[in-house]
Order: sequence, then structure tokens, then C-alpha cells
Amino acid sequence: MSTINYDLRKIKALLFDVDGVLSANVIPMSADGEPLRTVNIKDGYALHLAAKQGMLLGIITGGKTEAVRKRFQSLGLLPENIYMGSAVKIEDYRDFCSRYGLKDEEVLYVGDDIPDVEVMRVCGLPCCPKDAAPEVKAVARYISHAEGGYGCGRDIVEQVLKVHGMWMADEKAFGW
Repeated sequence: MSTINYDLRKIKALLFDVDGVLSANVIPMSADGEPLRTVNIKDGYALHLAAKQGMLLGIITGGKTEAVRKRFQSLGLLPENIYMGSAVKIEDYRDFCSRYGLKDEEVLYVGDDIPDVEVMRVCGLPCCPKDAAPEVKAVARYISHAEGGYGCGRDIVEQVLKVHGMWMADEKAFGW
């Protein structure tokens, strides 16, 4: 049973911000100034299973580190669906939707801060972690019980996959 008040059967694509959503709000810096991100293993498993089950997935992030690209490609996201250095996220959102012929109501987006609001206002299902900025919470239709980087992605992906009959549905669920 889903706790998201939306017909999840409509959802054909899941898009995520990274910092504050799939990684924690605090980012340590390396000695050379490179941001180092944490990742949640259960978020990763859920994304990997969604990719294996054929769900459309994408990343729209202002971050530019290759580690982020490698992480999400290793989970099965297509390279062309990983938008790095996104200065105006709505432009990348529209590119993604256009490429796949998606209507706004078919897209779920998870963001946590002001640069995400524009996308969240147009997508069908705007979601956020429980520690998102107040302005983001104001436009979100679903606020996860989990903080960004601590299971928010898993919470949302799992609910969508369950409604689509893709969660623990076959042998794909039991391995990497």
C-alpha cells in the first residue's frame, strides 16, 4: 500500500536531484576542494532494481563530479539521462520529457531546495525528503519520512515499484 496520495500507476519516469536527496545535506570536501558525497546503499538498490525492471530514471543535478555520474551509471541509469551541472533544471526536465514523449503527469521528481521548485511545479508528482527547504515542502505532494541521503530515494522508488508490480516480482529483485 502506498502512502503517496497520487495514482502511481500513471508514473512512467522518476527524476532525482542528488545533493540533499540521494546524498546527505552535508558534503565533506577533499584536500583539493572536490566535494565528496555519501550514498545510501538502500537508495542504490531501489534505483538499480527500478532500472532492471525498465523504469525510466534520470538525474538532474547542479553537481559536476564524475563520481556522481559513475555512481548512477553503475546502478543502470543511462548516461544521457544524467544531467550534470544543470544551471536551470527545468530545461533539462523538458529535454528528458521530450526525448521520451512524456506528459508532466507521468513524471515524478524528487528535489530538496530552491533550484528544484520550478520542476516541482510542473511535474505530475513532486516529492521531497523530510529535511527539504520549506519552499520545496510547500509545493511537494509527498514528503518522505526519510531525510535526503538516508533512505528518501528508497522510500519513494519502493512505493512506485510496488504499485507497478515490480517490487520483489521476480528473480531480478534478488541480486545486483
